Amino acid sequence: MSVLIHFIGHSCFFIENESAGILIDPFISQNPKAVSKINPSHIKDIVLTHGHSDHLGDAIPLSVKIGCKITATFELADFCANQGAKVNAVNLGGSIKLNGASVKLLPAFHSSSVMGGKYSGMPAAALISVGDLKIYHAGDTCLHSEMKVVKEVYKPDVAILPIGSLYTMDPDDAVVAADWLGAATVIPMHYNTFSGIEVDVLDFKDKVEKLGKRCLILNPGESTQM
Repeated sequence: MSVLIHFIGHSCFFIENESAGILIDPFISQNPKAVSKINPSHIKDIVLTHGHSDHLGDAIPLSVKIGCKITATFELADFCANQGAKVNAVNLGGSIKLNGASVKLLPAFHSSSVMGGKYSGMPAAALISVGDLKIYHAGDTCLHSEMKVVKEVYKPDVAILPIGSLYTMDPDDAVVAADWLGAATVIPMHYNTFSGIEVDVLDFKDKVEKLGKRCLILNPGESTQM
Protein backbone atom coordinates (compact mmCIF):
# COMPACT_ATOMS: atom_id res chain seq x y z
CA MET A 1 0.00 0.00 0.00
CA SER A 2 1.62 3.25 -1.12
CA VAL A 3 1.98 6.27 1.17
CA LEU A 4 1.57 9.86 0.02
CA ILE A 5 3.60 12.62 1.63
CA HIS A 6 2.17 16.08 1.01
CA PHE A 7 4.21 19.19 1.81
CA ILE A 8 1.96 22.05 2.91
CA GLY A 9 4.73 24.46 3.86
CA HIS A 10 7.38 25.28 6.49
CA SER A 11 7.32 22.13 8.69
CA CYS A 12 3.78 21.03 7.90
CA PHE A 13 3.28 17.70 6.15
CA PHE A 14 0.27 15.47 5.58
CA ILE A 15 0.94 11.73 5.40
CA GLU A 16 -1.81 9.47 4.13
CA ASN A 17 -2.79 6.16 2.64
CA GLU A 18 -6.10 4.30 2.51
CA SER A 19 -6.35 4.12 6.30
CA ALA A 20 -4.13 6.89 7.70
CA GLY A 21 -4.30 10.67 7.52
CA ILE A 22 -1.68 12.37 9.72
CA LEU A 23 -1.18 16.13 9.75
CA ILE A 24 2.10 17.28 11.29
CA ASP A 25 2.74 20.80 12.67
CA PRO A 26 -0.16 22.52 10.85
CA PHE A 27 1.12 26.09 10.47
CA ILE A 28 -1.25 26.89 7.60
CA SER A 29 -3.65 29.84 7.90
CA GLN A 30 -0.99 32.25 9.21
CA ASN A 31 1.68 31.07 6.74
CA PRO A 32 1.37 33.04 3.48
CA LYS A 33 3.49 30.44 1.67
CA ALA A 34 1.44 27.44 2.73
CA VAL A 35 -0.48 25.55 0.04
CA SER A 36 -2.99 23.05 1.39
CA LYS A 37 -4.85 20.79 -1.01
CA ILE A 38 -5.92 18.49 1.80
CA ASN A 39 -9.57 17.67 2.25
CA PRO A 40 -10.21 18.25 5.98
CA SER A 41 -12.30 15.08 6.08
CA HIS A 42 -9.12 13.11 5.31
CA ILE A 43 -7.39 14.33 8.48
CA LYS A 44 -7.61 11.56 11.07
CA ASP A 45 -4.77 12.56 13.40
CA ILE A 46 -2.65 15.62 14.17
CA VAL A 47 0.90 15.31 15.52
CA LEU A 48 2.78 18.23 17.08
CA THR A 49 6.53 18.37 17.62
CA HIS A 50 6.40 21.41 19.95
CA GLY A 51 4.36 24.45 20.91
CA HIS A 52 5.82 27.33 18.92
CA SER A 53 3.21 29.15 16.86
CA ASP A 54 4.77 28.12 13.53
CA HIS A 55 4.16 24.47 14.51
CA LEU A 56 1.09 24.50 16.76
CA GLY A 57 -0.57 26.62 14.09
CA ASP A 58 -4.14 25.54 13.35
CA ALA A 59 -4.00 22.30 15.35
CA ILE A 60 -6.52 23.26 18.01
CA PRO A 61 -9.27 24.70 15.77
CA LEU A 62 -8.86 21.77 13.37
CA SER A 63 -9.18 19.27 16.21
CA VAL A 64 -12.27 21.03 17.55
CA LYS A 65 -13.88 21.24 14.10
CA ILE A 66 -13.02 17.78 12.80
CA GLY A 67 -12.92 15.86 16.05
CA CYS A 68 -9.51 14.30 15.43
CA LYS A 69 -6.99 13.90 18.25
CA ILE A 70 -3.77 15.88 18.68
CA THR A 71 -0.80 13.76 19.73
CA ALA A 72 1.88 15.73 21.59
CA THR A 73 4.06 15.67 24.69
CA PHE A 74 2.16 15.83 27.97
CA GLU A 75 2.32 19.56 28.70
CA LEU A 76 1.47 20.57 25.13
CA ALA A 77 -1.34 18.03 24.97
CA ASP A 78 -2.69 19.39 28.24
CA PHE A 79 -2.65 22.93 26.83
CA CYS A 80 -4.53 21.79 23.73
CA ALA A 81 -7.07 19.88 25.82
CA ASN A 82 -7.75 23.00 27.90
CA GLN A 83 -8.59 24.78 24.63
CA GLY A 84 -11.19 22.16 23.75
CA ALA A 85 -9.13 19.78 21.60
CA LYS A 86 -9.10 16.01 21.83
CA VAL A 87 -5.61 14.77 22.68
CA ASN A 88 -3.20 11.89 23.10
CA ALA A 89 -0.56 12.79 25.68
CA VAL A 90 2.73 10.98 25.06
CA ASN A 91 6.24 11.58 26.30
CA LEU A 92 9.66 11.05 24.78
CA GLY A 93 10.22 7.39 24.05
CA GLY A 94 6.50 6.70 24.15
CA SER A 95 4.56 5.43 21.17
CA ILE A 96 0.87 5.33 20.43
CA LYS A 97 -1.38 3.90 17.74
CA LEU A 98 -3.05 6.34 15.40
CA ASN A 99 -5.68 5.63 12.76
CA GLY A 100 -3.90 3.27 10.37
CA ALA A 101 -0.45 4.23 11.68
CA SER A 102 1.61 4.77 14.82
CA VAL A 103 3.92 7.47 16.16
CA LYS A 104 6.82 7.40 18.58
CA LEU A 105 8.12 10.67 20.01
CA LEU A 106 11.90 10.93 20.10
CA PRO A 107 14.36 13.60 21.31
CA ALA A 108 14.79 16.95 19.64
CA PHE A 109 17.01 19.72 21.01
CA HIS A 110 15.16 23.03 20.86
CA SER A 111 12.76 25.02 23.06
CA SER A 112 8.98 24.85 23.36
CA SER A 113 6.42 27.38 24.53
CA VAL A 114 2.90 28.43 23.61
CA MET A 115 1.17 31.79 23.55
CA GLY A 116 2.53 34.16 26.18
CA GLY A 117 5.71 32.14 26.61
CA LYS A 118 4.11 29.40 28.70
CA TYR A 119 6.31 26.31 28.89
CA SER A 120 4.87 23.49 26.81
CA GLY A 121 7.11 20.55 27.59
CA MET A 122 10.05 19.05 25.77
CA PRO A 123 10.26 19.42 22.00
CA ALA A 124 10.18 16.19 20.05
CA ALA A 125 10.87 14.48 16.78
CA ALA A 126 8.13 12.20 15.46
CA LEU A 127 8.81 8.74 14.04
CA ILE A 128 5.69 7.85 12.09
CA SER A 129 5.12 4.31 10.87
CA VAL A 130 2.58 3.79 8.10
CA GLY A 131 2.58 0.20 6.91
CA ASP A 132 6.20 -0.74 6.34
CA LEU A 133 7.32 2.89 5.83
CA LYS A 134 9.07 4.77 8.65
CA ILE A 135 9.14 8.56 8.37
CA TYR A 136 11.29 10.58 10.78
CA HIS A 137 10.13 14.20 11.15
CA ALA A 138 12.89 15.89 13.13
CA GLY A 139 10.82 18.84 14.36
CA ASP A 140 12.91 21.89 15.18
CA THR A 141 16.32 20.80 16.37
CA CYS A 142 20.05 21.23 16.29
CA LEU A 143 22.31 18.38 15.20
CA HIS A 144 22.49 15.83 18.01
CA SER A 145 23.97 12.40 18.51
CA GLU A 146 20.60 10.79 19.33
CA MET A 147 20.18 10.67 15.56
CA LYS A 148 22.75 7.88 15.50
CA VAL A 149 20.51 5.91 17.87
CA VAL A 150 17.55 6.51 15.53
CA LYS A 151 19.53 4.94 12.69
CA GLU A 152 20.70 1.98 14.77
CA VAL A 153 17.39 1.18 16.47
CA TYR A 154 14.57 2.52 14.28
CA LYS A 155 16.05 2.58 10.76
CA PRO A 156 13.88 5.30 9.14
CA ASP A 157 13.24 5.20 5.41
CA VAL A 158 12.58 8.94 5.10
CA ALA A 159 14.14 11.79 7.08
CA ILE A 160 12.44 15.20 7.06
CA LEU A 161 14.99 17.72 8.32
CA PRO A 162 15.01 21.44 9.15
CA ILE A 163 17.80 23.28 7.34
CA GLY A 164 17.08 26.99 7.80
CA SER A 165 19.61 27.78 10.55
CA LEU A 166 19.00 30.58 13.09
CA TYR A 167 16.32 28.59 14.96
CA THR A 168 17.42 25.09 13.87
CA MET A 169 20.43 23.36 12.42
CA ASP A 170 21.94 24.82 9.27
CA PRO A 171 22.28 23.00 5.93
CA ASP A 172 25.75 21.62 6.67
CA ASP A 173 24.67 20.20 10.01
CA ALA A 174 21.56 18.79 8.34
CA VAL A 175 23.80 16.96 5.85
CA VAL A 176 25.54 15.32 8.82
CA ALA A 177 22.13 14.50 10.28
CA ALA A 178 21.13 12.87 7.01
CA ASP A 179 24.23 10.70 7.20
CA TRP A 180 23.72 9.78 10.85
CA LEU A 181 20.03 8.91 10.39
CA GLY A 182 20.70 6.57 7.49
CA ALA A 183 17.42 7.20 5.66
CA ALA A 184 17.55 6.64 1.91
CA THR A 185 15.33 9.68 1.21
CA VAL A 186 15.82 13.13 2.73
CA ILE A 187 13.28 15.97 2.52
CA PRO A 188 14.30 19.47 3.69
CA MET A 189 11.90 21.71 5.64
CA HIS A 190 11.81 24.85 7.79
CA TYR A 191 13.62 27.11 5.33
CA ASN A 192 12.83 30.13 3.11
CA THR A 193 9.49 30.73 4.85
CA PHE A 194 10.44 34.10 6.28
CA SER A 195 13.44 36.39 6.75
CA GLY A 196 16.35 34.87 8.61
CA ILE A 197 15.99 31.28 7.43
CA GLU A 198 16.84 31.68 3.74
CA VAL A 199 19.27 29.05 2.48
CA ASP A 200 20.49 27.57 -0.80
CA VAL A 201 18.44 24.37 -0.88
CA LEU A 202 20.07 23.20 -4.12
CA ASP A 203 23.47 23.23 -2.43
CA PHE A 204 21.99 21.12 0.37
CA LYS A 205 20.55 18.72 -2.19
CA ASP A 206 23.93 18.37 -3.91
CA LYS A 207 25.71 17.55 -0.64
CA VAL A 208 23.08 15.01 0.43
CA GLU A 209 23.20 13.27 -2.94
CA LYS A 210 26.97 12.97 -2.64
CA LEU A 211 26.22 10.71 0.35
CA GLY A 212 24.39 8.39 -2.04
CA LYS A 213 20.96 9.44 -0.83
CA ARG A 214 17.94 10.82 -2.60
CA CYS A 215 17.19 14.43 -1.68
CA LEU A 216 13.64 15.37 -2.54
CA ILE A 217 12.83 19.09 -2.61
CA LEU A 218 9.10 19.70 -2.38
CA ASN A 219 7.51 23.09 -2.92
CA PRO A 220 4.41 23.90 -0.85
CA GLY A 221 1.49 22.04 -2.38
CA GLU A 222 3.65 19.28 -3.89
CA SER A 223 3.52 15.60 -2.96
CA THR A 224 5.51 12.43 -3.35
CA GLN A 225 4.47 8.78 -3.30
CA MET A 226 6.54 6.26 -1.37
